[in-house]
Amino acid sequence: MNPYSIKLSRSVKQILLMLSDSVLLIVTLAFSMALLGQDFFSYSRSFYVYLVLANLSGILLFGKLGLYRAIVLYMGLQSVLVLLQGITAATVLVAIAIVMSGHQLDAAYPLLGIYWMMSLLFIGGSRFAAKMILQALIQNFRPKEPVIIYGAGSSGMQLVAALQSGNQYLPVAFVDDGQQLVGSMVHGIRVYNPNSLYELIESYSVRQILLAIPSATHAERKEILNRLEHLPVHVKTVPDLFDMVTGRMGVDEIKDVDIEDLLGRDTVPPNPELLGACITGQSVLVTGAAGSIGAELCRQIILLRPARLVLLDNFEFGLYKIESELQETLTGLEAARQVEIVSLLGSVCNRVQMENAMSEFQVDTVYHAAAYKQVPMVEKNIIEGVQNNIFGTLVAATAASRFGVKNFVLISTDKAVRPTNVMGATKRFAEQILQAMARNRDGTRFSMVRFGNVLGSSGSVVPLFRRQISLGGPVTVTHPEVTRYFMTVQEAAQLVIQAGSMARGGDVFVLDMHEPIRIVDLAKKMIHLMGYDVKDENSYRGDVAIEYTGLRPGEKLHEELLIGESVTGTVHPKILRAEEEFKPWTRLDELLARLKVACEKADLVAARELLIEAVDGFEPQDDIMDPLWPNRRQGQLSLETPERIAKPPTQTAAKITPLFKE
Repeated sequence: MNPYSIKLSRSVKQILLMLSDSVLLIVTLAFSMALLGQDFFSYSRSFYVYLVLANLSGILLFGKLGLYRAIVLYMGLQSVLVLLQGITAATVLVAIAIVMSGHQLDAAYPLLGIYWMMSLLFIGGSRFAAKMILQALIQNFRPKEPVIIYGAGSSGMQLVAALQSGNQYLPVAFVDDGQQLVGSMVHGIRVYNPNSLYELIESYSVRQILLAIPSATHAERKEILNRLEHLPVHVKTVPDLFDMVTGRMGVDEIKDVDIEDLLGRDTVPPNPELLGACITGQSVLVTGAAGSIGAELCRQIILLRPARLVLLDNFEFGLYKIESELQETLTGLEAARQVEIVSLLGSVCNRVQMENAMSEFQVDTVYHAAAYKQVPMVEKNIIEGVQNNIFGTLVAATAASRFGVKNFVLISTDKAVRPTNVMGATKRFAEQILQAMARNRDGTRFSMVRFGNVLGSSGSVVPLFRRQISLGGPVTVTHPEVTRYFMTVQEAAQLVIQAGSMARGGDVFVLDMHEPIRIVDLAKKMIHLMGYDVKDENSYRGDVAIEYTGLRPGEKLHEELLIGESVTGTVHPKILRAEEEFKPWTRLDELLARLKVACEKADLVAARELLIEAVDGFEPQDDIMDPLWPNRRQGQLSLETPERIAKPPTQTAAKITPLFKE
């Protein structure tokens, strides 16, 4: 509680302000007359009667205009406009009192002009003086943290007004790239050139800079962040324009810099025709709907007004969350009742469930996002990775073909290109299944969309780095030269939808990921922008160290997006179409039959050898990392090994229903 606050009710404070204004209006008139050499007490008795009535009318008019609803501590530009209106009306009422008491109005014009100006000075000035005194008292009671606001536009002005009325931050300076603003005053705060940042930080002991440039592109923000990176401050930002306009966040809700700003990647506006071609008015199924990509696909699909959206996932709580979120979204849309949401708890490996879903809900389009994607985890659980990523795709694609689904889009990964891990190999195998099915079967248009890492997805390095930095480090990076492609989950989902609409059958779409990013550079940039220095051999006095942990099983230094050189553009500048070789269906069918037997026997070595045989360029590591098998290096393992009898495995190899021959 503020010790300087007066414990009076709101209505009592308003009455006191009315009495104060009433006295000030009379005193102002007497003072104005004295300046003109007139005696306030020399007028007729009728003048004072009319003056009292004018005074009371003026006070009532002040209340009608809302002057007494404004809190003195938070008065701003709107209150000034109300004061101007009220004092102008009060001046007119005094003029009426002068005329009604029999005096000449012509002779009173100088008096009325002085009275108007003096009333504005006394009544308005007293309020703003009180505001400054209260702010100073509150600031002494709870010292605010000095901050610099980068951007003196409308968002910057809104931000400084919000911060000045709060009790956490004290804006001490504006910084803006626009030379026309430099040197001017905004809300009583001077605007400086960015070249003055270091001196301002030193002078005011600033430890935070707040970016108020929500309309700037990511490329423009990246350029600004590059200039701020080496300053000893924590850089934060206000929400973007969309979040503020939709009411999701207020201008004063400060947050850490978005990773998109560090990458400087600007999105291309979507093509409405491509977005809605496979969705609007149709029945859409999303597998893996509770995952990062699947959930974002659902969020964007629901806005495109499908007739039905079917969600499939084996993660119960995640499925519940995305269903609840989509239902809330529907309440804010027109014609919400026309969109049906169906949630199915199950696995893509369940042939009966997949076929029932396709037929019962008359699915037109499938976005197949269900997959195990964590490289080290799949490396340790080969059989499960094969079953889910390969046979799960086969089950879903076969069911789609059998029940007349028009479009089937596989969400793939850059790790499928010349893979060094089981996850990448299984995804490339799944791609080949769709390529072969597209060539051999009519009806369903099979396609796949390949892209790199998704920001904000489960397991993303960005939240990990942010958490490690906030804890004081170390920040863990696998290798000093490792690079990765990055894209936001929103852009990835948007491009997947548009790519699927362009499919002719068997298409391998590759998203333009721009240049790959060195992970260690990303870590250093995040450390600097959070107000810390990197601690290394060149700077022992740094704050946060970077620790290299070594590449994890199956990881590459650098990822790729294309297997061959044959690639063409599409109508969308960020979607490419690749022409890649694949094995014919007869060969894949034979490999799948052998792989099924290996999975049933939990024969890890045979499963890996079949992946090598099926996927060109697959170069796995020497060790098989599945924890089920203590003798994994020796190759074939008998079901009667002492290890298995003595200690039953915690992981079971679920049998797969035969699907290869209908």
